[in-house]
Amino acid sequence: MPRRTSARRRIAVATWRAPKESRLHARMAVDATPLLAYCREQTRGSGVRVTPGVVVGVAFQRAVEQVPAFHHRVVFGRVVPFSSYDVAFAVDIGEGDDLAPTKVREVDRKTVVEVAAELAAGAARLRDRTDRPHSTATTLANSLPWWALRPMLATASLLNGGIGVPAFGQPAHPLGSLFVTNIGSFGLDEGYVAAVPFARVPLYVCLGAVSDVPMAVDGEVVVRPQLVMTATSDHRLVDGAHAAKVARLVRASLADPGTLDRTG
Repeated sequence: MPRRTSARRRIAVATWRAPKESRLHARMAVDATPLLAYCREQTRGSGVRVTPGVVVGVAFQRAVEQVPAFHHRVVFGRVVPFSSYDVAFAVDIGEGDDLAPTKVREVDRKTVVEVAAELAAGAARLRDRTDRPHSTATTLANSLPWWALRPMLATASLLNGGIGVPAFGQPAHPLGSLFVTNIGSFGLDEGYVAAVPFARVPLYVCLGAVSDVPMAVDGEVVVRPQLVMTATSDHRLVDGAHAAKVARLVRASLADPGTLDRTG
């Protein structure tokens, strides 16, 4: 018997057509030693599980503050800024077969541990099926035919993603202005995120698996844990110079993650 198509997959089919939009892609690999040590230290000290994905999400948010071109969207042909630094994280809710987003608002006002705690609470709601926006989206995706989903998503793109108002049971900007996903948990070394047009997110970040690799440190070849990150961004808003500056800022933050903490 054919397996039931997930709501996420049905939305994907109704969303994407043949590629035609301009996207900017970038890749960066870093020594993950200080990142992993920071995660262990913060988890042990706070009792909240701090993962590399949380730290990377905060690092990119801090970098975007200094490169504001990444904090905009296109609405009616105009470049419009987002009103807050909200970061959405992909959560595995189907043992690798289904993903759903949970959004942490105003990350610029929060510490890494605070972001991790809010992400954990949001992930719990998704897995317990008590997250109302996700439940509504699932119901709509499973009940509407694909030809009805397309115009609905087009309207949601304008209202939710563009103008920024609640619609169809979804909050304004449901994926925030930065989306982070971790494919390393599935054993993949690296990959690129496919942009979701109706969400109008300017920057997507994807984490791969942490792997031990030889690298040059102070003129010597040593084996260290390496994390590969990739980014997909809207080329209408940013170009290579913007991406390079964000990469430098993120690399510096992950070399010393303690600099990311804020008092709120």
